[in-house]
This record gives sequence, C-alpha cells and structure tokens, in this order.
Amino acid sequence: MPVQALNEDWGRAVAVVAHPDDLEYGAASAVARWTGQGKEVAYVLATRGEAGIAGLSPEKCGPLREEEQWRSAAVVGVSHVEFLGFVDGEVEYGTRLRRAIAGAIRRLRPEVVIGMNFDLTWGDSRNVNHADHRAVGLATLDACRDAANEWVFRDVGERWGGVTAAYIGGASSPTHYVDVGDSLGRGIASLREHRAYIDGLGTDFDPEQFLTDMAGYAGMVAGCDRAVLFEAYEV
Repeated sequence: MPVQALNEDWGRAVAVVAHPDDLEYGAASAVARWTGQGKEVAYVLATRGEAGIAGLSPEKCGPLREEEQWRSAAVVGVSHVEFLGFVDGEVEYGTRLRRAIAGAIRRLRPEVVIGMNFDLTWGDSRNVNHADHRAVGLATLDACRDAANEWVFRDVGERWGGVTAAYIGGASSPTHYVDVGDSLGRGIASLREHRAYIDGLGTDFDPEQFLTDMAGYAGMVAGCDRAVLFEAYEV
C-alpha cells in the first residue's frame, strides 16, 4: 500500500525517545519543517545518554550529551527539552516508564506524539534494536492512552485525551511520509550538534551523507525528492 502524506492539521506535538540524538537520525528534519510552519514541538527523553560514549564515564558523558541535545533541538526550532531521569541502558518497560511519559503528555498536552521504532530489529536487517528504544517506543504508545484515562496515574496531573495520532519513525512498515526537501539541511545541522557522540563512534561517519541518502530512499518510497517515513497508530 502506498504511503500517504502525514496529516499536518495540528499545532502541538511531543516527541518521546530514549536518548539524545535518537531524533536526529531522520525525524528532526520533519520537526524542522513543522516548526517552520509555526507548530510547537517539544522533546522528551527518557535518559541523558550517559552510557553512550566508550571511554567517557557516565558522570562526564551525561551532562555533555544533554548540552548537545539542547543545541541540536534549537537548530530545528525546539525550545522545550526535558529528561525523565531513567538510567541509560537500563530502561525497562513497565508502569514506572508509562507513568513518566503519561505525565509528560499531560503536562505538554500535544495533539500528536512522535516516537521511535520499537521493533526487535531495524527493518529487514538482523541488527537488534537497542533495548531502551524498544521499551520507550512501546511505552510511549501505551502512555497516550494512559494520559487520557482519568483513573490511571492520578498522581501525574489532569487527564489529557487530545492525542489524535502517534507517528513512529524508523518503523519497518511505514504508512506516512513527510516531505523534507526544504528542511533536510536543518536536520543535518541538528545531527552535527552531537559532536562528542559522533566522534565517539570512531568512524568516518558523515551526517550529511547519511541523512541525504536516507531521505533520498524515503523520497523514492513517497514519490518526492526527500522524505522521512513514519508508521501511524491510532491511540
């Protein structure tokens, strides 16, 4: 079934992911488009990514990656970034995680929620998806419903039933696309702000080449020059 253009008839979104830089590997280009339209997008991260750089202790890595995420978000017009305080690499699916995300949804009151792939693997590859991604992605979908239930997690604010859809980036079965032909450059610049993390990879990773190739492939699927793909869920 052909992918459809993502409905952009909304004004406020919350993107929920596990780590700093998760959104920058594609979704941030769509965020740049949306903020350019005057939409409000907030970022909620389960962890500070403190276990993400080999040879750099969590005590030093966490503040560094948090700072990089703030700079990266600003490049694409996002001014609200919050960290839920879970331990990088040790995030577990369960009521504690759902409560924290539901609380953020109730505070921020989005119409749309953006999440990340929570499948076991990335697409058709045999590369196993990070355990934190799997836990946070699934909990994000469940938290949309939790936030709307006045009898669930009554200690984290008033119910919010205004979420109309959740869109999952990096999913293996995309249903929707966002044309990022005019915003890809800001997405690339956003990823470049994660300098310490990219340097820590120890490879010749090129953010521009990586994101341009990804957006070009997605564009072929979508029928436009450059795109980002999402899988839609009704919540």
